[in-house]
Amino acid sequence: MARHHRDLLFCRRLPGIAIGRLCEKCDGKCVICDSLVNPEKLVHICSECNFGSFQGNCIICNGKGISDAYYCQECVALEKDRDGCPKIINIGTARADLFYEQKKYGFKKPGN
Repeated sequence: MARHHRDLLFCRRLPGIAIGRLCEKCDGKCVICDSLVNPEKLVHICSECNFGSFQGNCIICNGKGISDAYYCQECVALEKDRDGCPKIINIGTARADLFYEQKKYGFKKPGN
């Protein structure tokens, strides 16, 4: 996701022992390049990104994490897995704009 949206920022702190998680929507994606092929190396995130209410959340979209996150074989070969914590720390302007547009026109999520 961050590869296609330039306004998203990675944390990039020193990763700790916490394992990154992905939600059902993001399951199977490489956290760096969004490819769905050849998962190879388990993702570790920093302790700040796994603290409190963030524990167990998806590292891409901050949803409920259901599976472990992996780097793809290409990102491991290019050593992109050594750049630091890959958690996305901001939601981006496009998603924020969508929230305020829905609020402006009175759209609500189904079930509420």
